[in-house]
Formats: sequence, C-alpha cells, structure tokens
Amino acid sequence: MTSATIAKVRRAARERFDHDRLLPGQADATAALLDGHDVLLVAPTGAGKSLVYQLAGLLIDGPTVVVSPLLALQHDQITGIEASGAGARAVRISSAETQSERGEALERLAAGEVEFLFLAPEQLANAEVLEKVAALRPSLVAVDEAHCVSAWGHDFRPDYFRLGDLLGELGDHRTVAMTATAAPPVRDDIRDRLRLRDARTVVTGFVRDNLALRVVRVADESSQRQAVLDAVAAASGPGIVYCRTRPATEEYAELLAAQGRTPVVYHAGLGGRRRDEAHRRFMADEADLVVATSAFGMGIDKPDVRFVVHAQIPESPDTYYQEVGRAGRDGAPADGVLVYRSEDLALGRFFSAGLPRRRDVETVVAARGRVATEPAAVVEATGFGRRKAGRLLNLVALAEQTGASEADLTSTALDLAESRRSLEHSRVDMMRAYAETDRCRADFLVGYFGEGVDERCGVCDNCRDGRAPDPAEEKNAPFPTQSRVRHDEFGEGVVTDVEDDRLTVLFDEVGYRTLSVDLVTEQGLLAITDG
Repeated sequence: MTSATIAKVRRAARERFDHDRLLPGQADATAALLDGHDVLLVAPTGAGKSLVYQLAGLLIDGPTVVVSPLLALQHDQITGIEASGAGARAVRISSAETQSERGEALERLAAGEVEFLFLAPEQLANAEVLEKVAALRPSLVAVDEAHCVSAWGHDFRPDYFRLGDLLGELGDHRTVAMTATAAPPVRDDIRDRLRLRDARTVVTGFVRDNLALRVVRVADESSQRQAVLDAVAAASGPGIVYCRTRPATEEYAELLAAQGRTPVVYHAGLGGRRRDEAHRRFMADEADLVVATSAFGMGIDKPDVRFVVHAQIPESPDTYYQEVGRAGRDGAPADGVLVYRSEDLALGRFFSAGLPRRRDVETVVAARGRVATEPAAVVEATGFGRRKAGRLLNLVALAEQTGASEADLTSTALDLAESRRSLEHSRVDMMRAYAETDRCRADFLVGYFGEGVDERCGVCDNCRDGRAPDPAEEKNAPFPTQSRVRHDEFGEGVVTDVEDDRLTVLFDEVGYRTLSVDLVTEQGLLAITDG
C-alpha cells in the first residue's frame, strides 16, 4: 500500500467520521482494501473493526454488503453509521422486516440512496435475496464474526459454512473478513472458506495493558460463590458476570442484588423481548451489571465496562479472551477475574462437542443423493430439525472436500467429528493451563493465538506477584512459533507458543498439546516439515 492511500484513509476518517487518529490496524486494513486486496482483520473487541468497512465502503464506488449474525448487532451498527455524521445511510434485510420493507430497502440501494446493506448469512442463502443482492453489484463485502465460518473455530455456525459459495455469486468485489479471535490455523481456514484473493492479513492489539487479569483459585462451591461476590463488591462501575449455566445466572443475580447491585439476567432461555430489554437497560446505565451466559456478548458495544468476572471457567481460551476483552475498551483501567475451581473443567467437557450417530450421517448422505443439498430439502427428506440437518450437511461437505469417495463419506465424516471433539477437549485443557500458569497471563493468551510479546504486561496477578518469567528469555526452543511440524504420535500441526522448556502445538487431528522441548528433541519425536 502507498503512503498516498494511507493519507487518503486518514483524511476520510477525519473529514467524514471526525477521527483525528486511527487505532492500530485500521489505516492498513482500509488502505489494503482501497488498493484492491481482500483483507482478514483480526483485532480485539473495541479495536474499531467496523470503521474499516465503513471507511472503505464510502471510498469505494458501489454498495457495501455487511454479513452480520445477530439482529441486535445489525441494529447497533446501523444506528452507529447514521449517527456518525459521515452522511451515510444503511438498511437491512431480515426476518424483522416485512416483505414490502425489504423490497423498499433493495430499491433504495439500487437507486444509490443507501450505501450499506446489512443481512445475516441465512438471508443471503435465500435464492431470491441472493439474486437481488447480486443485481446491485456490490463493490465491498464485510463479513463480521468471520471465525464462525471455520469448522475448527470455537464458535462455528452452520449458516456461515456456505458463505464462500454465496459471496462468489455476488460478482467481482473486495472482501474484508473481521474477527476478534482466531488462532493461525483458524485464520487459514477463514481465508480458504471465504476464498479471499491476494489477501492481506492485519493482526492487532492482543496485549491490553489496561486490563488486569487475575485468577482466584477455590476449592468448593461455597468459596467459589463467595469469591464471585467479593470480586464484584471490590469493583466499581458497569460490569459483567459470566456463568456457564442458566440457573447460575439467576442465582448470582439474586445474590448480587442483595449486595446492592442492579443486575439484569441474560441467557438464551429468555424470550427475545426480555433479552432485548436487559441489553437496553445495561447500555443505558439503568442496570450496572449483567449476569449472563455466553449468549451475551457478540457485538456488545459498551466501552466503559470496568470489570468482567467469570464465575466458572469458560470452555476455551478463545471464548475467554473474547469475553474478558469486553472490559476496559475505553482504555481506562479494568479488571478481568476468573474464579477457578478445577471440578468445573468436567462441566466444560460436558458442553464440548459430542459425536453424531453413524445412522444419522448415513441418512443425510443418502438424502443428498435424492434431493438438493439445501438444508430445507434435507430437513424434509430426513425429518431432522433444521439445525441438526445443517450441521450434518456441513460435516458431510467437509468429508467431500477431503476427496473421500461416496462409499467412504460416512466414515470420513465421523473421523472429522472425532477430530473436532478432540480439539474441543484440548481447548478445555488449555483453559486449565491458563488458570494454573505462573506466566504473564497476557503472554499466555497471545501465545495461544500464535502471537508473541517481548515483555510482561505488568498488571496481571502473576506479574504483580513476581511469579512471571520474562517472555523475552523464554523463546529459545528450536521450534519457532508458526512452524509446521510433525509428531510421531499426533501427526502434523502448527507451533502456536514456545516457552523455555515447553511448546504448544495445534495438531490437525488431536487439537492442542503441550510438549516438553527436551523430550521431543532428545527422542526425535518432533520435526519441522516443509509444508
């Protein structure tokens, strides 16, 4: 990218959005789009990913399509665009609009009255909608929460699986895929699945020196409950308490209300109106605390959250990083507290992915031979629910991509499901490692995501208590981060993190494993490959 393009981006940010300076990565990602490249942008919550597609959308002629998974998130982004002062307009196509409203939105786009169209992936999968959007000849497509497209990501969503095919139907355009969390192998999968061309990858901001991470270890449920109450009592300002189960959210909300807080509860078991009202009250500062499951979070845009407390350990570092990262987005000091009871790891394994039944996979494979591969047709042919049918269809499609014959599709699909379960279990094990490590906690997390730091964060509990070793002195192993390796037992994988005496590898078949550098070196168990 040229300095002239960067200057053009900065000028537009200043004149259209009143931003005197851009956050790390914003200018580079936007300039790459202007220069004709596709972009994968990996940046934490609050790093201004939305501004990238908004700037590029205004600077590139033609409409911009934004694929976003949640109606509430779409609403917030549309409101933000129209309140920005940039003079841009945005519409959406969703189940919340009538057919006439959807038709009017498309007409306004075709007339050039509106720059941005928001829709969910399932809307784009509708043949009629896809045809009409393609007729608009969009010049830019932004895919939000792009990690959902990866079958190996922590939040894979079946509706995202076909996005690569669908985007190909929209003609010639540039694509920016955006996510807050993606380890390097997931980034590769995103680029492949969305068919990003001549892509530039921009990764920013994994270390947050204003966010003090802390782990409180407890032995039983009673002390766990008290540790959560104490952590919230010691904090001030708006906060979030994450729980693993719906009953736990109700229990903690009641206890925290008795402590003087004004909490709202948020989980998927509540009706849409109750969830929307909880979201509204928290954003409007009518409630100073949300007690929620992981259902609360995607697209939450509240910069002044002062603390995030995890009442139980999350199922993966991916989930944890995304959730704790909702604290301190305004740059002011914030706290992230994980209350850790080792028995909760069994709960994590309970929630991690199970294996499909062979006969269900066989049913879907057979149905595909009789009907189209659209989920609706398979639902009708098999009697499965839409979500189950979509999940099995995607699994079979993954098996097809391996080159498996029709006769081997079922077995290959089940092998892939087993690999997926191993990966889920290994992520739980990585959360145990995070909770029990003496390392700088920020260094641990950025290592998990394949990035590196040369100094401690200085604000986590391990750094403050003097336990954390210097990261710059740890990176001495003979297997560099991001190198492709082969293990005698676990097969091929990618080195994601290196310490003085250990390294972590994400293996293709079995997920994350932490290995002794001395052992694999002395016994010749691990070798760098050319791939």
